[in-house]
Amino acid sequence: MSATANLQALEPRNIRALVAGSLLPGFAGSRLPDWVAGELKSGLAGVCLFGSNIESGTQLQELTSAIRRANPAAVIAIDEEGGDVTRLHYNTGSPHPGNAVLGRLDDPGMTFASAAAIGNELRRAGCTLDLAPSVDINSNPGNPVIGVRSFGDNAPLAASHAAAWVQGLQSTGVAACAKHFPGHGDTAQDSHLMLPTVEATPGVLAERELEPFKAAIAAGTASIMTSHILVPALDPDNPATFSTAILQGLLREQLGFTGVIVTDALDMKGASGGIGIPAAAVRALAAGCDLLCLGSDTGEAQFNAVITAVAEALRSGELPLRRVEEARTRSAGLLNLLPRDIRPAEELSGHPSGLPVNPARAAAAFRLNTRARKWLRSSAHPFELHQLSSTANQAVGSVPWGPASLEPDWNPAIAVRIVDPGHRLPAHRAGTRIALVGRNLHLHRQSMELISNLRRQDVDLIVVEMGWPSADPGIADACTFGASRLVSTALMQLLTGRLPQGVE
Repeated sequence: MSATANLQALEPRNIRALVAGSLLPGFAGSRLPDWVAGELKSGLAGVCLFGSNIESGTQLQELTSAIRRANPAAVIAIDEEGGDVTRLHYNTGSPHPGNAVLGRLDDPGMTFASAAAIGNELRRAGCTLDLAPSVDINSNPGNPVIGVRSFGDNAPLAASHAAAWVQGLQSTGVAACAKHFPGHGDTAQDSHLMLPTVEATPGVLAERELEPFKAAIAAGTASIMTSHILVPALDPDNPATFSTAILQGLLREQLGFTGVIVTDALDMKGASGGIGIPAAAVRALAAGCDLLCLGSDTGEAQFNAVITAVAEALRSGELPLRRVEEARTRSAGLLNLLPRDIRPAEELSGHPSGLPVNPARAAAAFRLNTRARKWLRSSAHPFELHQLSSTANQAVGSVPWGPASLEPDWNPAIAVRIVDPGHRLPAHRAGTRIALVGRNLHLHRQSMELISNLRRQDVDLIVVEMGWPSADPGIADACTFGASRLVSTALMQLLTGRLPQGVE
């Protein structure tokens, strides 16, 4: 029987279930919508949770329990990278260091333990797929979306920590997803907003971008996420998410990956800009993607439009039936790709009292210049603390960050003033001690102008960069390589003399 005949033999509801078996919608609110519950009961692959879906640990457990009641085999995915990108701790900031700090500490055992701590949290919460780690090589300091989500700009180091992170997470029974294939690090654009292009040669891609993915595959990662970027050296016409050459030819055939290929969110402009999410879903499936993240707020009408578009592509022959069947089968078998020696969920303890990385250890990853060390030697003296307001990229969202995220728990004698970079600070008395904290300073003209104005004054200034630092080492005096709650605590302890001087 031909594929067309097989398709014609399927009832409409079975076609719908077949298509839904590869879809991973998000939804609004902290409760499972009735329409999502109905789709889960009818064969929907699963859901993707975001910070807006989470109010508390108890509420999250109730939500994931409702999802499992609707479909015990559902994939419950979440972006929990630790560090700046967190969903579990969206309202407070993450207690974990993040990839850039882990890369600078360069202890794969610590990276394994940090990922395992995240995995235990996710397992207790009821999540089964963590859309992490980001294994991109952040070779472009001007990258607006990867930055401190990367283990670093060194391929062997990033590969080592990619493997450790994958193994640590999956040791807890939560599936990992190495991203963003074939590498989003060498871009100056954000694929949430546009379609970036990576101009690297095949040789550079092989020696740099692909090394961490090879390591993650060797470590047994259950899934790999595509990126919405154009890589002309691999496919001059199609973004990676829509490229058969990249997903089938490179990832499957050359690198030997046999797990689940997951798309980055299809509501991002790099994927659906100009064509819409339904058409993007068809193209992603045709190229070889198995599990399609639709976005953070997939309404019922939008979900139905995706189902309709894929079903029509099947009927027209644009999309082979065997490709959709393969995608659904892979997605359904995701958790079968995990190690066999996983502890039962009931044996997992509560949140560990001692996380693998404490503030003092995180501070050991900070980069300090001579001016910063001199400033810190006077840490017992009063100082003004200013934090520049900034809007994070969409991957990070509105997570509290920096010293301001610690109030009111921190010493009230050290007030954090939130400063709009567009407003010039008033003139200060000579010798006034000031700590100016920002994130991705070199990417914002107004922040750079404010720093220049302060440096022209006769003040004792330390500039702290909490994002990925500029290639110009003269912009920031201290670089923390992250802005999570843990890293912010480490910074405050350093500024106030509660950590040893001369941290390397």
